Amino acid sequence: MKMCIAEKPSVAKEIANILGATVRRNGYLEGNGYCVTWTFGHLCTLQEPGEYMEKWQKWNLGVLPMIPSRFRIRLIEDEGIKKQFAVIEELVGKAEMVINCGDAGQEGELIQRWVLTKARCGVPVKRLWISSLTEEAIREGFDKLMEAKDFDTLYAAGSARAIGDWLLGMNATRAYTLKYGTGKNVLSIGRVQTPTLALVVERQKAIENFKPETYWEIRTNYRDGIFSSQRGRFNKKEEAEAFMEKITPLELEIISVERKKAMEHPPKLFDLTLLQVECNRKFAFTAENTLKIIQSLYEKKLTTYPRVDTNFLPNDQYAKVPKILKGLKPYEALTKPVLEGGKIRKSPKVFNDKKITDHHAIIPTGVFSYDMSPEEKRVYDLVVRRFIAVFYPDCEVANTTVMAKIGDEDFKATGKQIIEPAWRVVYGTNTDKQNEENVLPVYEKGEHGPHTPELQEKQTQPPKYYTEADLLRAMETAGKQVEDEELRDLMKENGIGRPSTRANIIETLFKRQYIRKDKKRILATATGIELIDTIQNDLLKSAELTGQWEKKLRMIEDGTYQVADFMEELKVMVNEIVHYVKYSSSKTITIEESGEKEKSGKKSRTDETGIKKPEASLKCPKCGEGNIIHGKTAWGCSLYRKSCDFLIPMEIHGKKLTQKQVESLVLKGKTGTLAGFKDESGNSFSANLRIGDNYQIAVDKINPS
Repeated sequence: MKMCIAEKPSVAKEIANILGATVRRNGYLEGNGYCVTWTFGHLCTLQEPGEYMEKWQKWNLGVLPMIPSRFRIRLIEDEGIKKQFAVIEELVGKAEMVINCGDAGQEGELIQRWVLTKARCGVPVKRLWISSLTEEAIREGFDKLMEAKDFDTLYAAGSARAIGDWLLGMNATRAYTLKYGTGKNVLSIGRVQTPTLALVVERQKAIENFKPETYWEIRTNYRDGIFSSQRGRFNKKEEAEAFMEKITPLELEIISVERKKAMEHPPKLFDLTLLQVECNRKFAFTAENTLKIIQSLYEKKLTTYPRVDTNFLPNDQYAKVPKILKGLKPYEALTKPVLEGGKIRKSPKVFNDKKITDHHAIIPTGVFSYDMSPEEKRVYDLVVRRFIAVFYPDCEVANTTVMAKIGDEDFKATGKQIIEPAWRVVYGTNTDKQNEENVLPVYEKGEHGPHTPELQEKQTQPPKYYTEADLLRAMETAGKQVEDEELRDLMKENGIGRPSTRANIIETLFKRQYIRKDKKRILATATGIELIDTIQNDLLKSAELTGQWEKKLRMIEDGTYQVADFMEELKVMVNEIVHYVKYSSSKTITIEESGEKEKSGKKSRTDETGIKKPEASLKCPKCGEGNIIHGKTAWGCSLYRKSCDFLIPMEIHGKKLTQKQVESLVLKGKTGTLAGFKDESGNSFSANLRIGDNYQIAVDKINPS
């Protein structure tokens, strides 16, 4: 028997259907020589400090730093997880081969490796590596199964990341909490979250300390064209007024008219960060929500793997482009010119093998479904239009520069005209409006005439507060302001965090009460500001330096840097942090009021919406990430309205379901025979409930014998 292990139940089901493993068992599917089981994301984690040494159980500054000689993993304390792991462990013991079908990335590799290690897997392991969940991609992936050892460096990087986060997080958090906390709340420190917080704090201080300076600029209107003085800013009003007096009675003369044609490339394909930025700007979606939505689209087979940091496609993807475009039926009016226009464009700005690491850019799969939430439709539309646009010609524009003189003073006017919209039609751009806004009147060299000058008083502006989109960009470029797309791509090497984790980092800062939102602006709280002011170690709070560490993790993945070297650097840093904190002067950091009681160890019985959770933690059978919670009219996934639409009505055909019946439905996929249902005529009947193929609740009526 070959055992396949996926990261989510929904993915396991897709794989099982293709393999012919259609018999549902408790915690797995079986058939055709395969059994297909699943995790719920992370089942394992690194052990807590007290599990390594008894003296580390209590929070005590004197026992720090805590550096285990060897790191160990354990199961996460959750009854549902323990139950599923028991199934996995039993199947591993019977299997002749294991196929790792986890998400194809660093985190996915870590999740599955830890589980298989905990289950004492001793049989050969193969790796399924795919970028989409379409039937074609899965079949192709199983035809080309790879050796697990080919991904050892990927696992090494994931493991080093997890251990690094443990070492820094556990030691720094305890040190700062014990030294500077109030004794009631945790001061959380993290390898990525702390430099991210520092970005927000530094920006806020720059704004608060900013002193505006007044200056003056002179512009003049000549035949509905605006010309600006080449003198630039005047720092003294008297000088500006004297300039005005000088030029007002004089005529403006056109010295030169230069019209240059230029080509504008289509926007780059989406990586995860760019998609999160775009969704935040257009729809005000949080980074976390965008990730959940695009993950859902991936699991619905509509888009490719989302947790990527590249905007490029491999060359072998080019042959699949026509099929993908043909599958986008609602966009036929836009795809038709590409499909019928001869050879499809192949640009090196789109197809480049050297720019691909684990996966290619986020694109549609060519599979279409109307089964999308309104939020999913918005995100899907962005991805599709980006994909279609890259196969259109470049947009042709004309940039016009007009130089003029008023006496001996130089003036300049610039304008832009869209000559051929090309790829812009994919976005429905109103080119006529753009022309009205950007086009200058036709000027001839040598013409001259009166003009209307204007003296404008202005002030220098402070930096802008971060929005979530801006903060994601700052994390990607280690805090440097970079607008140029090419340069931004180069700087990704030193960005902090991974595309898949940045959203979670920002959410963590909100939960810790280190930052808050004011409309779209992100502001640091008193706690966040004081914490950053207290931290003196640059490596701990510098985005640039932390970005260099992120680069080393990627080098581990590439096999060009050793885990041992990375760990030694970490240990040195942890020792330095602890030593500084121990011997620094004491102070107390202000703690923002929070509903979260972290040190009590008591978990709230309600979720973010105030809805009571069930006693047992039930994982959602559809997404595998959320928990099943009790609402007003139904049980449903805790990620409902974010990324998952799974629901179980409280009442079905007049019968109210009990907690026990819901648990049976979620854990087993079906209930036993239940009585008390009523048909449309009011007649009673018995039935079995089950989760159908589309994750809707099916009622199987039992005919009386």
